[in-house]
Amino acid sequence: MNSPATSTHRNILTVSQLNRTTSQLLAEHFLSVLVEGEISNLSTPSSGHLYFSLKDANAQVRCAMFKTQQRRLGFKPENGKQVVIKAQVSLYEPRGDFQLIVEHLEEAGDGALRRAFETLKRKLSEEGLFDSAHKKTIPALPHTIGIITSPTGAAIRDILTVLKRRFSAIPIILYPVAVQGANAKYEISKAITLANEHQECDVIILGRGGGSLEDLWAFNEERVARAIFASSIPIISAVGHETDITIADFVADYRAATPSAAAELASPDQQEWLTRFAQLESYFHQQLQRKLAQRQQALAWLTKRLQQHPGQKLHRNSQRLDELEIRLKQAMLTRIRNHISLIETKSAKLWQHNPQIKLNQYQQQQDYLNQRLLTVMQHKLATLKQSLSNHSQTLHAVSPLATLNRGYALVIKKASGQLIRSTKQLKPDDIIETRLAEGRFTSQVKSLN
Repeated sequence: MNSPATSTHRNILTVSQLNRTTSQLLAEHFLSVLVEGEISNLSTPSSGHLYFSLKDANAQVRCAMFKTQQRRLGFKPENGKQVVIKAQVSLYEPRGDFQLIVEHLEEAGDGALRRAFETLKRKLSEEGLFDSAHKKTIPALPHTIGIITSPTGAAIRDILTVLKRRFSAIPIILYPVAVQGANAKYEISKAITLANEHQECDVIILGRGGGSLEDLWAFNEERVARAIFASSIPIISAVGHETDITIADFVADYRAATPSAAAELASPDQQEWLTRFAQLESYFHQQLQRKLAQRQQALAWLTKRLQQHPGQKLHRNSQRLDELEIRLKQAMLTRIRNHISLIETKSAKLWQHNPQIKLNQYQQQQDYLNQRLLTVMQHKLATLKQSLSNHSQTLHAVSPLATLNRGYALVIKKASGQLIRSTKQLKPDDIIETRLAEGRFTSQVKSLN
């Protein structure tokens, strides 16, 4: 048997040949690979090239990224940053080191998503999609509430629970969509478009429960943002928890911290409306009583003056006035009782029926009755206008308008028409209307003390 030193049939390679052959085999077998890992041992020499190690929990590999490939970098590489690289597998022949020649480098996970988020946010902001001038007002008493969310998530249960508690008579339309995944952005934008085409609701709650940035990404898609902006129906964004911020929050007409908070914003308080209705009923009754008392006082004063004049004709006129006073009193008392009975009947029915359906009917009927009452009163008291004029001047001196002339103002919450008596009734960004003695103006609350 021949020894290795004397054999003439061996294929002996030099080190250079071995490394070159290995490099060629790697290049032919691995055309291009995607690898994820953490940057370590980052080096940036004066040549401008980048040298670093890409590692995971069990292994690492050397990487080189030449200066010409760095023009498309959208972030600054740093040690400890998780990245995904596209690279050629190679061997550095002079040292026999296995390495990756990096062609493309991008952040992995939330880092890349966060960068895409900021890029889209800046783009849409420059286009004006976030401007407050485009924000639509949420209706104080919506006819129907639309909900765009997953039909099986916790968000829909929270929303329905709140809506049932606050105003169960308002109809609800659910537009079921996927709230995460590849198709979520298409389903969400299509649901917004569908709701606008059908015009079945006058406010939309768009949301889902909490999750990671990746879970919530459908609400950071440009397609969804533009669908929200194009909506003619006001949209309340309620995505995730209070700390979760999405592009949809910036474009929507209002952003709620949670789905439950969105339901609170979209629905009125049923008990508050019923209380207000009762207050209006009481106010109407008091005004009728006050007007009646004023007319009776005026009639008594005129009757006394007529009785002081001599002559049979004046006595007959006095008797006629007495008859008119009695008839007027009876007519007004009858109408007051009828109005009170009607209001009580309608108020009782309000608890059993949808207030929105009956509200317009009651308002029309009340306007009609008010007009009839005013006509009867004007007709019956036509002969007393001159004397009542003096009383009207006295009445004007103590009216709210006279108070406005002294420098005071009335502040009303624009959305609900509520009279503001305390800053506790306001919150930042509320729209208020201030009425002066001459004119009125609208403003927005910036801060509260």
